[in-house]
Amino acid sequence: MSVVAAKRPLAVSMCGGLLGNARATSQREIVRSARNFSGGEVNSQKDDREKVVVLGSGWAGYTFARRLNPKKYNAVIVSPRSYFVFTPLLASTSVGTLEFRTALEPIRNKRTHADFIQGWADSVDFFNKRISIEEAVDDPRLGLAPTGRRHVELSTGEHVTRRKGKTFNLDYDKLIITVGCYSQTFSIPGVREHALFLKDVGDARRIRKRILACFENAALPTTSDAMKKHFLNFAVVGGGPTGIEFAAELHDFITEDLAKVYKNEVGFAKITVYDVAPTVLPMFDEELGKYAMKQFAREGIEIKTSHHIKSLRKGLPDSENSQFDPKDEQYCMTLDVQEEGQIGAGMVVWSTGLMENPFVKNGLGSSQLIKTTDARLQNISEDQAVDSDWIARRDKKTGSLITDSHLRLVMEPKEQGDKGITATLTDVFALGDCAIIKDTAYPATAQVASQKADWLAKELNKGINGQGFRFNNLGVMAYLGNWNAIVQLETGKVSGRTAWFLWRGAYLTKSVSWRNKILIPMYWFINWAFGRDVSRF
Repeated sequence: MSVVAAKRPLAVSMCGGLLGNARATSQREIVRSARNFSGGEVNSQKDDREKVVVLGSGWAGYTFARRLNPKKYNAVIVSPRSYFVFTPLLASTSVGTLEFRTALEPIRNKRTHADFIQGWADSVDFFNKRISIEEAVDDPRLGLAPTGRRHVELSTGEHVTRRKGKTFNLDYDKLIITVGCYSQTFSIPGVREHALFLKDVGDARRIRKRILACFENAALPTTSDAMKKHFLNFAVVGGGPTGIEFAAELHDFITEDLAKVYKNEVGFAKITVYDVAPTVLPMFDEELGKYAMKQFAREGIEIKTSHHIKSLRKGLPDSENSQFDPKDEQYCMTLDVQEEGQIGAGMVVWSTGLMENPFVKNGLGSSQLIKTTDARLQNISEDQAVDSDWIARRDKKTGSLITDSHLRLVMEPKEQGDKGITATLTDVFALGDCAIIKDTAYPATAQVASQKADWLAKELNKGINGQGFRFNNLGVMAYLGNWNAIVQLETGKVSGRTAWFLWRGAYLTKSVSWRNKILIPMYWFINWAFGRDVSRF
């Protein structure tokens, strides 16, 4: 696999001539030089820097690579997607409040100072410090939330096996595992095949197209009022910040823009949020949670807590099939709710949390061993020393990798039983949603992931000291629609219009590039002045 070379400025003399004398390559020239290598050549590239391989381009991986000192380390990002997603803006892009590129940052840019390989990490050999990578340039599911095995492509509700791509090996001096998690479906029948997720830009594009398709189907002269109710019934499963913010953005889109062009259909539109928990937004205090529910009730968004989803399938509810043209079944879905029975819906957006990444379970499995005698295995007390093969330790409940306070991977003997013997692997680090620090309960959020990445990069740049990572809680926030939001900080809480200004200001400030810091307020103003685009493409 070749990596496209980046442009490098030429050194030109004051009189316009090119410098003709050959010079030794400086550290700065190494960092800024064009990177041209194939999968086999990357291991042969040598300079005086350590090679740090970063698996993943999310909040943890991208932040870490940008902060790492390029004069000291040669960073290589391995990820199936060639961009970083600013996930808090996905809900806005899915309804046209912002354009998709405002939520993206390309990995191949001069600010990252890292090589890039578009591929999936397949397995890791800790003993030989080598990673097996499967190329992913032509993966048909790139840009969509991962929900299961990547070699199974979901098409028309059937499992179609996709051939595994070419693989190659990549050596490392230090390894940073930031592969994230998959979207949790709880193995509920039909969810992986028919629900829409909101974890990547491809998901946002699918949601945007589906919303407009539902309204266009409802606007056809052959569509009955009963079918319009099905088409325009939008279900959101999950009462966390992602589900709540999407429901709010969808409500704004319908009331502010679609109502003007679908005047006869908008009265049939309905938004319902389902959650198995007794309350939504559990990370906020009770007062702000009640404020959110009251705000949603005022806007006509229905919240149904303590509801359990049994299945999701394509087609109309069974009791109504005889009342409609059989062709209508291909356009609608049926959500089977334990407390209500079968409900017809035009779209179901699923946002119910995270599940273990299969790579953490399989790619770091028992076949990738390290020996007790390896000098990189440290912090084993004498009474715990065992002659054994060691594997990565995982949390029994979530399956996440366990690290120490310095984010180094915690290992355990392969055949230890319940003795609790552990050690740390000094050249492998894990952070982001796929890892947790031993004896902590930090939430799996972008805030935690980016803070871990920033801390680890600084520690490697200057040398790891005796103090471990500590999370600084900067608060949580959620948009509720109609220019209202809630914000909970360590110092207090805010709701309403003031919170909305804080919400937008925080997202704008945290945007990575100056390009997006300029584009985002521009699109906010354009869509406020002229309305969102309702084209379906």
